[in-house]
Amino acid sequence: MLDSMKYRGPDYTGIFMDLPVALGHNRLSIIDLTPDAHHPFRYGSLQIILNGEIYNYIEIREELEALGMHFSTRSDTEVAVAAYQAWGEACVERFIGMWAFVIWDPERRRLFCSRDRFGIKPFNYIVSGDRFYFASEYKALKKCPLFTGELNEQQIARGLNLGWLSYQDETYYQKIKSLPASSNLVFDGKDITVHRYWDIDLTQKITLPEHEKTERFLELFSDSVKLQMRSDVKLGTCLSGGLDSSSILSVVGSLFSGQPVDAYTIFYDGIQEVDERPWAAKVPESYPNVQWFTFSPSPDQLLEAYMTTQDHVEVPLTGSSPVSQYFVMQLAASRGTKVLLDGQGADEYLGGYMHAFDRLIWHKVSRLQCVSLARQLQWHRNRHKLPVKEVLYMFAKGMLMAAVDEQSYFSMAYRRMLSQVFHPSLSHPGIDLRGRPYHHKFDNYLYHQVFTATLPTLLHYEDRNSMAFSIESRVPFLDHRLVEFCFQLSIEDKIFTGETKRILRNSMKGILPEEIRARQDKKGFVTPGENKWLRGPLKHLLDIDFSAYPFIDSAKAHHAIKAYQAGKGSPILTWRLMTLYHWLKGQ
Repeated sequence: MLDSMKYRGPDYTGIFMDLPVALGHNRLSIIDLTPDAHHPFRYGSLQIILNGEIYNYIEIREELEALGMHFSTRSDTEVAVAAYQAWGEACVERFIGMWAFVIWDPERRRLFCSRDRFGIKPFNYIVSGDRFYFASEYKALKKCPLFTGELNEQQIARGLNLGWLSYQDETYYQKIKSLPASSNLVFDGKDITVHRYWDIDLTQKITLPEHEKTERFLELFSDSVKLQMRSDVKLGTCLSGGLDSSSILSVVGSLFSGQPVDAYTIFYDGIQEVDERPWAAKVPESYPNVQWFTFSPSPDQLLEAYMTTQDHVEVPLTGSSPVSQYFVMQLAASRGTKVLLDGQGADEYLGGYMHAFDRLIWHKVSRLQCVSLARQLQWHRNRHKLPVKEVLYMFAKGMLMAAVDEQSYFSMAYRRMLSQVFHPSLSHPGIDLRGRPYHHKFDNYLYHQVFTATLPTLLHYEDRNSMAFSIESRVPFLDHRLVEFCFQLSIEDKIFTGETKRILRNSMKGILPEEIRARQDKKGFVTPGENKWLRGPLKHLLDIDFSAYPFIDSAKAHHAIKAYQAGKGSPILTWRLMTLYHWLKGQ
């Protein structure tokens, strides 16, 4: 199991045996590089293995020392296990960080397992009776005797139709479960119990002057960046030229002006519409301590990277962006970087995606704010230079949202795509996006973007692509204090006058180059796109046949691909069918 994912921790491999318990760990050394900090780590009678970082370990260590506890290393792992000894399972409520860890408590004869609040680090397991196996990646669990290979067809349908890589505790395999974000798990040799230790209270709202909210956002964001800059190895940042990664790097450049930091950007030769370099260059120009590196992959490198990325993410690629992300990690690794800051998370809770505007329209309609709605639509049209037809389409979608809930909206979209290629037996999406009765749809939409829809998929890619190159990827926007604060803000703090992520833009005045701060287009991890790759270096991969997989209507899938090749079909559906087919062949 350890050998199958050695790249996650190439610095040391350790095993602890106290039968029937066996713990194994591949270490990626980030904090306290000495052998004393290797895993499995013993503290008193307790044994711990931990993946990730507890960023506020210095502050917690000081608390524990005040209680009379002693430490033999400078590692955050020792702090985590000591905190468990002092405060029990509630210790995780004090942590700021990303983690998946297991503590063996021999006196109580049980395993205590925990996953961070947003599921940044993976925790997968198989349980049957008195046997319990866990691992960071599926490929390790495939080595254990409980794995059968039976596929979860419902999750395959979600991936193909919604682009989700997981749902609650489900994965692409019937046997493999995922510990949900914000959850603890206890296994006592007979039963497992799962408990959610943290959630966002959507009923709490704050009323402060705008400048005070902006100052508080900047304070929390800056503190998150400061904590995540703690490292005993080389640290760098992703730089896409967009608002989020540029904000992180600008705060780093401002707060750590005396510390050199590398930034990494991918571009594609000859494809100007996805070349972010003119934007990305503005941050290094503003902060002399930033060293900027770029890379443009060749068509041959693209094909190789696609195949390698597909292998590492362990699920069908639902879009082309993870391949660009793979190249970023490769570039960072070539420069010796072991810790990378990235911008995941802000779009999900600050309304950064354009479809957040549909829910804003509903919000205005439900409160009969017709004049305000008309102004928002006009501002949105002017800022994004949209044709009238597209604005009317957005208005129609917003009105539809007024008639149905989030659950029904996604179910309709799911069934519409489902009918194109899936067997009729998979007629229901098997998802629950219903909101609680005491909050409105906009907050419910953002909540499910964070915990159900978009973010879990992005974090899966983030982890697998970074760990493929033995890099620890950190995401400063997912400090839970910052997220809690932003969920207490009004809609207008997030989307106003057609401008998204308003409070982030306001907080970055004087820190982020103005051209980027005012930028309105949304790119993400840019690629030439599924369409260009499917008609170019990957077109030979479209020779597929689903007849061996009864949950797919082979004739409909064949027709969808032929329609695409004739210039009439959907590039994203074709891409997902292609990646699903080649993934299934590898099972």
